[in-house]
Amino acid sequence: MDPEFIAVVAVIVAAMAFDYTNGFHDAANAIATSVSTRALTPRVALAMAAVGNFIGAHLGTEVAKTVGDGLVDLPTGIASLGVVFAGVLGAIAWNLITWYFGLPSSSSHALFGGLVGATLFATAGEVQWDNIVNKVLIPMVVSPVVGLMLGFAMMVAIMWIFRRGHPGRLNRGFRWAQTVSAAAMSVGHGVQDAAKTMGIVVLALYTGGIQDDPTHIPEWVYWTSATVLAAGTYSGGWRIIRTLGRKIIDLGPSEGFAAETVASSVLYFNALVLGAPISTTHTITSAIMGVGATKRLSAVRWNVAGNIVIAWITTFPAAAFIACVIYFVVRPLFSP
Repeated sequence: MDPEFIAVVAVIVAAMAFDYTNGFHDAANAIATSVSTRALTPRVALAMAAVGNFIGAHLGTEVAKTVGDGLVDLPTGIASLGVVFAGVLGAIAWNLITWYFGLPSSSSHALFGGLVGATLFATAGEVQWDNIVNKVLIPMVVSPVVGLMLGFAMMVAIMWIFRRGHPGRLNRGFRWAQTVSAAAMSVGHGVQDAAKTMGIVVLALYTGGIQDDPTHIPEWVYWTSATVLAAGTYSGGWRIIRTLGRKIIDLGPSEGFAAETVASSVLYFNALVLGAPISTTHTITSAIMGVGATKRLSAVRWNVAGNIVIAWITTFPAAAFIACVIYFVVRPLFSP
């Protein structure tokens, strides 16, 4: 059997493993607020998130193209497949480390960091730094700030509009509303995160010479990436769900609805309008912080938030470093 074909298969398998870890690592993004406010039971919320991820995967074409053909330049051939393989394994390793400690870090930036780290030491590999800055690093800073500000503004608006409402009726109403906002968040997660895995698979197909177009996404790639992400989501990531749903702030139904609505809106805008691969984790976490700050600043457990921000900052370089180490280990296996 052709060694190059085997290498392509190995990269695709690694990409699907990343997709699965992305699912259980980032399940909290879609369901933590709904579960913590008791709007949905955990298994119903996970099932909804899995279905939403599956649907969203078919809407993330522009994000997939950015990941597959906009971040790194690699020549075709088996050696370049080793770079992609190492990059994906670096992202998986960081996902597992942060999951173990219950930190909602960005699977997206772990993947980008892994690709960049492995590419830096690859022969004839080139990092597209302009795109990294414009489509990864700037959104990494801007999207949490936007999520924080919009979360605060949305919650203030809700508090003013419903200021004369009966608390019991409002809680029941917002629990129903959270079904919709959680579904929107689930689809937004699929639009962003399944698309990133699709971009890696397309990069492997192009680099391995299986297809000539670096941006074409075969239909089977949509279905496979969506299915694996949905399966990973349904398996749940309870450590991170507890962190997002309970440890940052004690959320009520109205706060949960506001955070999910803001986060999903930011995800859709970046994916469908800008084609920018942003972090669902950063967006929902910052929205929760913004919503919580409307109660009082001390309502947000800033020590927990600080640990999360540290994880955000270290994700890209940490995944890049791990990918570098892995690349030097696996490079002999991908020699021409």
